[in-house]
Formats: sequence, structure tokens, C-alpha cells
Amino acid sequence: MATANSSGTSLYWESTGDGPPVLLIMGLGMNATGWWRTIPRLAEAGLRVLAFDNRGVGRSDRPEGPYTMAMLADDAAAVLDAAALERAHVYGISLGGMIAQELALRHPHRVDRLVLGATTPGGERSVAPPERTLAFFQRRAEMTALEAVWASVPYNYSARTRADHGDWIAQDIAQRLRYPIESAPYLAQLQAAMGHDRSGQLGDVRAPTLVVHGAEDVMISPENGRMLAELIPDARFAEFPGAAHLYFTDEPVADREAAEFLRAA
Repeated sequence: MATANSSGTSLYWESTGDGPPVLLIMGLGMNATGWWRTIPRLAEAGLRVLAFDNRGVGRSDRPEGPYTMAMLADDAAAVLDAAALERAHVYGISLGGMIAQELALRHPHRVDRLVLGATTPGGERSVAPPERTLAFFQRRAEMTALEAVWASVPYNYSARTRADHGDWIAQDIAQRLRYPIESAPYLAQLQAAMGHDRSGQLGDVRAPTLVVHGAEDVMISPENGRMLAELIPDARFAEFPGAAHLYFTDEPVADREAAEFLRAA
């Protein structure tokens, strides 16, 4: 079991494949197992794929909150240190995309290329989720892990996936339930996400950037992805119809496009 140390917090990480390194950063309440579809796709494309469990989830420590975005970005940098990497590509989704923005601004010399999936710049200009989605975020903390993952299905997956590919959803949920989320660290991560606002600094990002979003995302509106692509110099925006928040399950071609972008370095 490989671990990194970030200011006394132990973080689990793993590595798959060979080639240019890419660090994957997962979203709210999820851990490295959430990348189970993406990791082999990127490794088969000739990348060395590093994934880790954010503080509070999976096999990493669960220190008491509050958590901050700076803290979570420093955790990601600590994983690069543990892997003896000065630089890597970075691919973050949702909360992980917010952490990736922070990493690119806080530690710009560590980031080669950047993929920001299903995420937001934050701030007053960003598009907030619908009230029912915000209410769900809070309600989820009171649910058991099993209840939470199934209750999340309408928010995470496209209508097509829910109608035609229930087996894909069940496979994802089996992975997520290997290391169930607990209420306190979930709320600590949520607090960090709700406080995220890098909208005024994204013009300073120098890493070539691909922004990816599902057109049916009700967790984080695609308008936020478009805004990211406008704020980051020379960023490219890729939107996938028939895909929602967990677009890499809904539309596997999204990860292939990310792999091509990362391999273009």
C-alpha cells in the first residue's frame, strides 16, 4: 500500500501503466475506485496513471474538518512528491476539478496539462445547482452509504444510462461501496467545495487545458464548464450530449478524448 504524507495526514495512492504521468483527482465523497473505468483507458493510451483517495475518504486518513481547497491541493502535491514526480498532467472531476484548479494556481510548476471535468470556477458568476440538488447535497450526509449512492443516481447519470444501462450504474456503485463515505468527512469536503472561488485568478493558469462536461449535468451546470474555458487562456471545451455528471460512464469517448489531449504534450 503506497502512502503519501501531507502535513501529518496519510493519503493512499496507486499507480498503473507506464508513460507520461497523469494524476487523477476524484470528486465529493468518492475515492480512487471511482476512476475504475478511466484508469485502464488512460493506461492503455500510454500514460502512467496515478490515483489517490482524498483526505476523509477511502484508505486515506479522516482528520476532522474543516477542509480547505488549499489543503486538498497540497494533498495532491504530496502524492506527486511520494511518487517522486516534479511534474505531471492533472485530471480532476467535480470537487477534484476544483482541487485541480487550485493545484494549477498554487503549484503551477507541478502541472503539465490540465483536464477539468464536470466542475466550476466558483464565485458569483457561476451557475448554482437547482435548489433540489443543493438540498440533496445536505440530505445525503444523513443517509447511510448504501442509501446515498442509490439516491445519487438521478443526479449522476444521464437519462439514457438510467433507462438502458442499469448494469453500468450497478458496477459503479459496487466500486464506490468498497470504501463507503462517512458523514463528517463528507461534510468537510462539501464545505471546501462550497467555498471554492478561483474565477478571478484563472487567467493565470498556464497549463494547456481541456474542459469536459456532460450536457445533462444537474450537479454542476455545463454553463460553468463553458465559463472555465473562457477564463483559462486558450482552454478547449468539450461537451458530450447524452452524458451527465459522471460522464465517463455515460459516454466512454470522453476519456478517450482526454487521453488524446494528454498524449499530445
